[in-house]
Amino acid sequence: MGNMQATLRALTDPIRREILTMLKGGRLSAGEISERFPVSGAAVSRHLSVLKEAGLVRDQREGKYIYYELNTSVLEEVMLWLVELRGEDTEYVEAK
Repeated sequence: MGNMQATLRALTDPIRREILTMLKGGRLSAGEISERFPVSGAAVSRHLSVLKEAGLVRDQREGKYIYYELNTSVLEEVMLWLVELRGEDTEYVEAK
C-alpha cells in the first residue's frame, strides 16, 4: 500500500473525517466544502491538501474552481488492511 502512515494521520482529524463523509455524496468544490465549517478557508484548504497528499481525495480544476472527490481505491486498501489486522475470525465474541 502507498504511504499508510500519511493516510492514517490524515484520518485522525475530525474535520478531515467530516470532509470525507461529505464527499461520499459526490464531488464538491473547495468553496462548498469550506462553507460548511466554522474555520477559515485557508484551514480547510490545508485539510484538503493533507487528504490529497494521503491519497484519500483527488482534485480536478475546472475554470476557477477546484473540485474534490473521494479516492475510493485508497479507502478500500485501508479497509482491507483493517479487516486483515482484525483477523479472519469475526465470530470471536463469546456468549456468556
